Amino acid sequence: MSETTLRGTISFVHYDKHFATIDYDAKGKAKTVNFKTRGKDEGQKSQHYRVGDEVTFELRLTDRGDRMTAHNVRVLFNPLLEKLVQKSRHENRFSGYLKKVDDALFIKEVETYLFFPLQLSPWETHPSEASFNTPYSFRLVNADKQKTIAAELAFPVYKPEYRQAEAAMEAKKTLKAVVTKVSPYAVYVSLFDGAMQSKMPLPAEGLNDLKVGDELEVRISYLSPQKVVVVKA
Repeated sequence: MSETTLRGTISFVHYDKHFATIDYDAKGKAKTVNFKTRGKDEGQKSQHYRVGDEVTFELRLTDRGDRMTAHNVRVLFNPLLEKLVQKSRHENRFSGYLKKVDDALFIKEVETYLFFPLQLSPWETHPSEASFNTPYSFRLVNADKQKTIAAELAFPVYKPEYRQAEAAMEAKKTLKAVVTKVSPYAVYVSLFDGAMQSKMPLPAEGLNDLKVGDELEVRISYLSPQKVVVVKA
């Protein structure tokens, strides 16, 4: 096993089979080495790798002992990603195609071919696989954090209950909620016949004696595509 830290560029990522290829220079000779993007490597933290990632790594023999593999792979930066992040600060609109890897959805940007995890709202209608060959307009979220950067659709299609929640919040309308769980720290409730869930922190006046199945009236105090906050009416 080599103790030398090398530097290279990821030139290929196979998301379905969970391996990637690093191109690097060894004493003036162009070389390549593969590594598992997820596995038992104790030195490898969970990371979403992309083509163009500048990385440092070490070499060692595979478990079978028939070839070298990279381990301790650390991402330094990605110039392609940096360009997209810079653009997002002025015009956060991109085009890409949806891809499914295992059970997760990703979107592949059309110019750089970079993959981004697709962040969907719990109340958003998920795109069908029949639409994967159709270009989607998307935005980058968490663009200032490379490890958690993701994509969200620019024109999401929300379920009817989300639109009802928007209208109820704007009108300050009282809604019926059903208690689904009680912990020492919060009361969990469902709205719209279980289509939306929220929680109210404890202790709080009027909430301390609730039990699962109880009904109460609430109002929505905050609503976003990722979160709904309710208060007792």
